[in-house]
Amino acid sequence: MPKQGGKFVLSSAEESRLQQLIRAQSTPQGLAQRARVVQLATQGMGVRAIGGRVGMHYNQVAKWRRRYLRGGIGALQDEPRPGRKGNISTELLRQIVDQATRPPQGRVRWTCRAMAREFGVSKATVQRVWSQNEIKPHLTRVFKLSSDPDFEAKFWDVIGLYLNPPEQAVVLCCDEKSQIQALQRSQPGLPLGKGHIRTQTHDYYRNGTVTLFAALDYLEGKVIAHTAQKHTHRQWLEFLKQIDREIPLSQRIHIILDNYSTHKHPVVKRWLARHPRFELHFTPTGSSWMNLVERFFRDLSQQAILPGSFGSVRQLVDAIMEYLAQHNLNPKRYVWKAKGEEILAKIERAWKVALGEDKNITII
Repeated sequence: MPKQGGKFVLSSAEESRLQQLIRAQSTPQGLAQRARVVQLATQGMGVRAIGGRVGMHYNQVAKWRRRYLRGGIGALQDEPRPGRKGNISTELLRQIVDQATRPPQGRVRWTCRAMAREFGVSKATVQRVWSQNEIKPHLTRVFKLSSDPDFEAKFWDVIGLYLNPPEQAVVLCCDEKSQIQALQRSQPGLPLGKGHIRTQTHDYYRNGTVTLFAALDYLEGKVIAHTAQKHTHRQWLEFLKQIDREIPLSQRIHIILDNYSTHKHPVVKRWLARHPRFELHFTPTGSSWMNLVERFFRDLSQQAILPGSFGSVRQLVDAIMEYLAQHNLNPKRYVWKAKGEEILAKIERAWKVALGEDKNITII
């Protein structure tokens, strides 16, 4: 940006960029002030006049004019400052990292304050070291690795239905949500309102349980449901008969389900033999996460069951059925998007860790 007649001569791009910095609400106040200094300098104003206009000492105005002439808009940014040098040795930092995964005797894990006392540093120092090394002793992830010898075959059988559903057929994700409790809070709580959250008592009365049989249509998102007091092969067979009545005879029925013994009862098998349009696809043992109806059960619990207070099982069933009716009016699909190869790779790595074959991870 050449200087002519005591004025800066800016290109249209530079002028546009300065205007953006001055007008944008996200621009830091100091940076916008410096951009204003440069803008006024292009109009031929002196450093004292500019300082009076923007509220800056004229020596600072001269400084930012020079910085802009040398480096352009980028030179208006604050330069990084070195800050105070750390007084913690590298060896001490290494010990904090190493010991974070080795809780002291009698404890399940370290806390920031306990480790800070142990090593004579501040709590903030321990937090910073843990954060930099992605150490999170307070968090736990729940998992279970399937030991099913036919895991991969069952895995691809189920995933294949999600990724490539068969034509002229319906894919149903089926399971039972058993022992749903009709819990009644001991006192009425306050409803959600402006300025305060909803409340409920910590104690409750148990008014019985019910089992929900559900079949989630993978392609449409609708749910076929049935409730029962018991959870045996008889109730499961009744539910299969309900599915048979509600699904058009022209369609085959593929059912994804777990290995619960009720699903394999001899009476159920005989009935299925007489109804060949049913085809069962069992998830691997300990792999209920593959069944998308579990995702629906979570939404049901959070939106219809857990927030409620039910004086009887009948009230609980009515609440469940009302939620299902509203869901089926405007169903939302749960679509499987994860790639099977990536899932198997993660499971293989998890087994290596569990068996101690991964030398990069220490099992405590």
